[in-house]
Amino acid sequence: MATDPNTDTVPLLWRVLVLTGIALVVGSAASLAAVALVELVTLLNTGLLVAPKARVQWESLPWLVAMTTILVPTLGGLIVGLVHRHLSPVGRPLGPPDVIEAVQFHKPLPGLRSGLISTGTAALSLGAGASVGQYGPMVYLGAIFGGFARHLRLGVPNLASIAIGCGVAAAISTAFNAPIAGVLFAHEVVLRHYATRAFAPVTVASVTGYVFANVIFERTALFRIEAPGIAHGYEFALVAALGILVAAGAIVFMRLLLAVGPSLARWVKRPELRTALAGLAVGLTALALPDVLGIGTSTLRFATIDGAFGPGEVVVLIIAKIVLTALCIGAGFSGGAFSPALLIGSLIGVFFWTVASGVAAVPTSGAAIYAISGMMGFASAVIGAPLTCILIVFELTRNYDVTIAAMVAVVFSNLVSHRAFGRSLFDVQLARRGIDFSLGRDHAHLAALRVVDYLQSDALTATADDAPEEVADRLLGQGWREAFVLDRDGRLLGVFTPGPHDDVDRVGSGIVPARLVFHDTTDLAEAMERLRGFVGDAVPVVSETDGKFLGAVTEADLVAAWLDEAARLRREENASV
Repeated sequence: MATDPNTDTVPLLWRVLVLTGIALVVGSAASLAAVALVELVTLLNTGLLVAPKARVQWESLPWLVAMTTILVPTLGGLIVGLVHRHLSPVGRPLGPPDVIEAVQFHKPLPGLRSGLISTGTAALSLGAGASVGQYGPMVYLGAIFGGFARHLRLGVPNLASIAIGCGVAAAISTAFNAPIAGVLFAHEVVLRHYATRAFAPVTVASVTGYVFANVIFERTALFRIEAPGIAHGYEFALVAALGILVAAGAIVFMRLLLAVGPSLARWVKRPELRTALAGLAVGLTALALPDVLGIGTSTLRFATIDGAFGPGEVVVLIIAKIVLTALCIGAGFSGGAFSPALLIGSLIGVFFWTVASGVAAVPTSGAAIYAISGMMGFASAVIGAPLTCILIVFELTRNYDVTIAAMVAVVFSNLVSHRAFGRSLFDVQLARRGIDFSLGRDHAHLAALRVVDYLQSDALTATADDAPEEVADRLLGQGWREAFVLDRDGRLLGVFTPGPHDDVDRVGSGIVPARLVFHDTTDLAEAMERLRGFVGDAVPVVSETDGKFLGAVTEADLVAAWLDEAARLRREENASV
């Protein structure tokens, strides 16, 4: 039986068995790990007096509650920073951008030790009340189990990427009790295609996660919403306006999140002090506004109740949550941005509903509709998964009217945020690493290939003092028409092309500047664009640092590499089981 992971020569039945088995194993493991992470965070929240119920139980000792409110996130941040600095090989939290990069470019995830440490510090960050989310760590945790498939040689192409998608889908399905949303999230955010070979096992894994969460453990969803539906047709226009409003809030949130990290790194050199200071800021704010602590699940549930928050309280909480989340993630706490995005979006929706129904006296269908629409409009702009967010609403409410309202908000939110910021926070984070998906998945893959990997070994070089006749004979013998003239240090001087009318006595007198030069950092996407109108044997490639000649690449080789990569992507995106 063939075992080459890049071929389709193995029998169909074997591929089906392998994909189904991987889906069941990875889905089960990811679901159990997600449940364990949630339970551990809940245990820490209760023991460290972060959970609202735990704080109420000790309200007879206000000094104790106040002391833990300040010390727990501060010391938690100190420990998280120290662990990342001294124990983690990568020295930072890991999350969805690392998963996307590994899957898209068929690279291994960062080492298992780094992944486990990142998951552990995520549990500590969430348990200590940092203003971060749990879904980013869950996504990475699910990906860890799928990543083990890289070591298997079972004859199924792209097995590791598919297995990672299975782990991600199962984790999301478990977290939300939303298996359809889990499937779509894995495809929208991580895999970025809907090939049958991936879609089938990812679906199996997501359903497996749902069975574990909903049947075996009988876990309740993050929030269960009972909404009557849309009572007035004009409210769809209102939720469209809400979508634009939450898009503006999401853009501010993401830009602040990306700006805080570099600024903190300049001001505070020690990473453990950055996380400790962020924790201290959370603790001090929580003395007056305890809803900023942790994931904010209770606050999220209250937001769907009419009149649960006053307009002033909502505004303060929105600002505090945006600033503290950006501060915590930028400082180095482990955690995601999706949970805070859900809370912030729901609060913006509540504020919008308060203004519309209270100040403007417009009859509406209640706060829940606007909280849900704002929640998903904001979150979809952050994670770049509009279909996932729409399906989460449907799976949690089973209500078409509410789902359609949320869909309108999501559409308008993404129209604005995609244009003004980018497809998602993850994509912008990856762009800062040099991986740009803004022009499409194929362009990002071409940009990952370097022209220096396609150098012609027989490119002919000469010196300025060489005789033209001797260089012409060498060119004729190798079938080239141009020689690349170098100085004594190996730097490119120009190109020499012999001709019957040459009256020069040495090559140096007949060289001309190269019409096109690539550097060793030039990628295939850039090279193909710059080749427009180029005529010649080959393009010289020089070092960007010292200008030394490294070799030359022919136009034919670059076109062949582009065609090969495009064909590989087509096979991956259209593969059947």
